[in-house]
Amino acid sequence: MPIIKSAIERVKTSAKAEARNASQLSHMRTAIKKFDKAKLAGEGDLEKLYKDAISAIDRAHSKGLIKANKAARDKSRLSARYHK
Repeated sequence: MPIIKSAIERVKTSAKAEARNASQLSHMRTAIKKFDKAKLAGEGDLEKLYKDAISAIDRAHSKGLIKANKAARDKSRLSARYHK
């Protein structure tokens, strides 16, 4: 544990940001998995799940958690599965 006050504060800030980022990424992955599961089962409101997954991907990208190419790739794959 650091001794300097600014370093102590930085550790706390980093921990909060890390938890927030992990939660956001988890939400994105969960939204994608929910869509995939509903698509395979042929049930559920696919349009709503699709929009939620796209929104989660865009949100993760806007916050810098994933890069632009990954966001585009994920959305493309999701779109291909949705329209298939």
